[in-house]
Amino acid sequence: MNKKVIIFSAPSGAGKSTVVGHLLKKYPFLEFSVSATSRAPRGTERDGVEYYFFSEQQFRDMISKDAFIEYEEVYPGSFYGTLRSEIDRIWAKGNVILFDIDVKGGVNLKRIFGDSAMSVFVRPPSVEELRRRLESRGTDSPEAIERRTAKAVQELEYESRFDRVLVNDNLSEALAEADRMVEDFTGRKA
Repeated sequence: MNKKVIIFSAPSGAGKSTVVGHLLKKYPFLEFSVSATSRAPRGTERDGVEYYFFSEQQFRDMISKDAFIEYEEVYPGSFYGTLRSEIDRIWAKGNVILFDIDVKGGVNLKRIFGDSAMSVFVRPPSVEELRRRLESRGTDSPEAIERRTAKAVQELEYESRFDRVLVNDNLSEALAEADRMVEDFTGRKA
């Protein structure tokens, strides 16, 4: 079985979830890896769909049981991670795993999966545009937007650690480029 993974990472608000959503609709052989988190759901997020939601203590217990292939404490008490069971489930079906993950997690996954993975950094056109996108979501407080914007500035420094960079300035062009990346890496068409 050809076990491949495609990793999309970006600062919050860069548009990676939009790109990943497009790819999942277009390519039936791609399957989203649902990450685990200890943060509360935002907006209309549902357990087992966007994330597996756990309490901080449950997450820590799972860490001690080696349930994660990788995890990160992104903010104090706010963990994100990739469950080993999720990887096994998707590969057992013969699908290519598609990750929508934070920048540090993306770097970790590329290190773990090596040449079996293609890592893509989705870059916003500017920090100012990223802030505007976060504000237009209407899901975060002004303080959270400031925190996310400050973190994005740091995350932009990771760009060179990814296999490919996708600038999300014009959405239709970014989606077409993402399609080319997937088809080149997997050797499969929609």
